[in-house]
Amino acid sequence: MSKILIKNIKGLYLVGDDFPLVLKGKALAEISHITNAYLAIESDKIVDYGAMDDLMGIVDWNSLTVIDAQDRFVFPAFCDSHTHTVFAKSRELEFVDKIHGLTYEQIAAKGGGILNSARVLQQTDEEVLYKLAFDRLNEMLATGTGAVEIKSGYGLTSEAELKMLRVIQRLKETHPIAIKATFLGAHAYPIEYRENHYAYLDQMIDLFPIIAEEQLADFIDIFCELGYFSIEEMQYIMNKARDFGLVPKVHVNQFNAFGGIQAAIDLGAISVDHLEELNQDDILALQNSSCIPTLLPSCSFFLNIPFGQARTLLNHDLPLALATDFNPGTTPSSNMMFIWSLACIKMRLTPEEALSAMTLNGAYAMGLSESHGSISRGKKANVIITDAIPSLAYLPYSFGKNCVHTTILNGQIAYQKSQF
Repeated sequence: MSKILIKNIKGLYLVGDDFPLVLKGKALAEISHITNAYLAIESDKIVDYGAMDDLMGIVDWNSLTVIDAQDRFVFPAFCDSHTHTVFAKSRELEFVDKIHGLTYEQIAAKGGGILNSARVLQQTDEEVLYKLAFDRLNEMLATGTGAVEIKSGYGLTSEAELKMLRVIQRLKETHPIAIKATFLGAHAYPIEYRENHYAYLDQMIDLFPIIAEEQLADFIDIFCELGYFSIEEMQYIMNKARDFGLVPKVHVNQFNAFGGIQAAIDLGAISVDHLEELNQDDILALQNSSCIPTLLPSCSFFLNIPFGQARTLLNHDLPLALATDFNPGTTPSSNMMFIWSLACIKMRLTPEEALSAMTLNGAYAMGLSESHGSISRGKKANVIITDAIPSLAYLPYSFGKNCVHTTILNGQIAYQKSQF
């Protein structure tokens, strides 16, 4: 059995055995930490932690790796609860279109956007998609991601959507990052279904028995937005999905607030994601639910649209998760360190609040609270060791700089910048 002892940790954050499933309001800032700490790992689990003064002498040195984290911080690996990691090709030409003033809607209207990605993916071999996504997951390791949700939604045909889900399933089996799969067949509608969305949704619904039999997805998602799918269409597909055990996670309120959050909550959504637009009815709906709002600040950054109202959510004693929305069209970055910076700079979260939203609350948004998101005995040994830095606040302050030195996943060193 492999063992790791990390000693002389400058600050061990989000540590404790009595965390709630999700942190709300002021609690996001009040995260527990130990200075001059140690952390003990056996096999794939956290087994002990505490102050260095309380560390007993090492009795068994067999299969033990000792890491001296002098001047370094340790905290849970990031839990990125909203990504589109499986795609065939980047869309930098649309990036240039945006520079020339075209809106997201205008690019979509001329055949760009999601439909562009779908055309290319439909023609791309499954093995190629797998290798591309595997490499992207390795890049995530280097910036500290230890758990990730991956959506389909760039297929938009029955065959291509299943191809994406099978790629995600293979990634689950072969990559050390913990992965949750989401079926997002209703990401957009093909042009030929412009006048009959329900006919397209019926094709996606016909996939539910296969998805259930092969256990291809944990969640189901839909882009509920003006110009995409309506609240009624969301209700139609989600009600069918319930019989197959698919839990809703919903794209909503990216450009308009029109009742989608309440409808998603009524359908049992574990999270509602985007929320760049938010009104008082939405806040009230969230307060009366167990659904977690998930904000995607790098999407706002890239599209130059409003940032989610993080402070408003916390001021109303609500939980909050932060995720990348990594995808080729609106957020071509999987870097959770950058999310941390944006959350502090643009959304006025403190470093501690943002860290809570990217770890424990991100785990909740993926149904992983029992195993991920905090430094707790018995949880998966998924942790980040930083470079030698002056303070925790230095991490979001030094935007654009990767201060992750080591990522440990399942009790094994999965990424290391250099030797200690």
